[in-house]
Amino acid sequence: MANFFMHLCRLFLGIVFLGGGTNGYFFIFGLEPFIAMSPDAIVLFEFKYLLVVVKSLEVIGGILLLSNRFVPLAISILSPIVVNILLLHVFLDHSLLLLAMLLAIALGYLLFFYRKNFMGLLERKYDPL
Repeated sequence: MANFFMHLCRLFLGIVFLGGGTNGYFFIFGLEPFIAMSPDAIVLFEFKYLLVVVKSLEVIGGILLLSNRFVPLAISILSPIVVNILLLHVFLDHSLLLLAMLLAIALGYLLFFYRKNFMGLLERKYDPL
């Protein structure tokens, strides 16, 4: 059952971030996005290079999750993005707060599932040998 939820969370996050990143490229190139974007989020991306970097990381993270390759790396890439999305929707734009909470819960579950891959980051003393 735990494997089922892990795969469900992985696929959900992969689809959302691949779609959201691709949608951001439509906005960057001046085309009409196929999913409505938050006006408050657009204001935060005043500089286009920042939007390009974030959307590129979303696409890379989404592809990694959907292909089930380097999942801990994808979790590491997407964690700060999910925190930003959650904080944006908690404090500025409440319209997609439910989706932001689902993203945070799904990423938290994946982080819990792959916790052994991140335990080395919490070691007080590191022995390189």
